Amino acid sequence: MIGLDTNVLIRIFTRDDPDQLVAARRLFNSLTPQQPGWVGIANLLEIEWVLRSVYSHNRAGIASIFDDLLALGNVVVEQHETVTIALKRFRNGKASFADCLIAASAQNAGCAKVMTFDEIAACGAGMELLQT
Repeated sequence: MIGLDTNVLIRIFTRDDPDQLVAARRLFNSLTPQQPGWVGIANLLEIEWVLRSVYSHNRAGIASIFDDLLALGNVVVEQHETVTIALKRFRNGKASFADCLIAASAQNAGCAKVMTFDEIAACGAGMELLQT
């Protein structure tokens, strides 16, 4: 398995640097189900932030990119099922991807609930609002 840094993935998704895109595509083309690339949770959080804040992608565009990444046969995404749950919440709500991932990760860890002061996270990410 070969770990993939966020900047390699961003080149693939944005095609913003022609030279780095060629190298990133060459690496991606060398990946196989037997020798896959690995994408961690931290990568996903960085990717979402970069696509949203630097490239002005909307949540539908980001969700589509993540759908494509999760479907690749030559890439392993850490906690694939948890990410899939978080992505569904992100796509269908207003909560941030990070909040959706926190809630899905806690659920996967066996937490009965996730407490938050964030009303949007309580509504869209599956958390419970902590009253003051």
